[in-house]
Amino acid sequence: MALTRRVSSSFPQFVGFAKRSFKSYKLPGDPSSSPSLFHGIHVFHCPDEVGIVAKLSECIASRGGNILEADVFVPEKKNVFYSRSEFVFDPVKWPREQMDEDFLKLSKLFSAKRSVVRVPDLDPKYKIAILASKQDHCLVDLLYSWQEGRLPVDITSVISNHNRGPNTHVMRFLERNNIPYHYLHTTEENKREGEILELVLNTDFLLLARYMQILSGYFLRTYGKDVINIHHGLLPSFKGGNPSKQIMLAGF
Repeated sequence: MALTRRVSSSFPQFVGFAKRSFKSYKLPGDPSSSPSLFHGIHVFHCPDEVGIVAKLSECIASRGGNILEADVFVPEKKNVFYSRSEFVFDPVKWPREQMDEDFLKLSKLFSAKRSVVRVPDLDPKYKIAILASKQDHCLVDLLYSWQEGRLPVDITSVISNHNRGPNTHVMRFLERNNIPYHYLHTTEENKREGEILELVLNTDFLLLARYMQILSGYFLRTYGKDVINIHHGLLPSFKGGNPSKQIMLAGF
């Protein structure tokens, strides 16, 4: 089994922890490289109590699986447990349907608020939309990760409040890959959220690739699914641009 680290810390320490790489201890023969094994990912969020890591490990090991990476976070003075585990398994010994049943039992045992298991090579790809503004670097990184297969999703569209020219590298990439681009001009009075909601109706989650607009509570409640922000903004306390300056002005 790989290194599992339990952390109870303040937020700045957690940021540092999240940047660290937790590589597995490879057993003799390197089972993760076997062609008969598949990779699985499990994300867990529940009230904190003794024995959660042990039960998660037992669930995977009892079916012949091997944990490659495990990240665990317990916020200071909060009764909350978060974990993300990456593991390999043999689908003959642990059928996909049985895996869902096993993790569902754990979810009920610990009254989990969230328990998601994914096997990228077997499961249908998530459908996502990307929201971006003028600067391209976050969007380009996502698009090339998708092209190289490191982002196993279906990109249904790119939505932006910036009108990119037809001969830019981003637009050429989107056209080559048949990814629709929707330009929605926004103002302080009209963020075009109703139109965005219509465009993302059938997506599984949204990615904000340095999208320099603040989504309203109404938008988030109406959408009702995950919205992942890959910009460096520190939400919810420091919204918008230049979060580092905001932190300094706040006295941190």
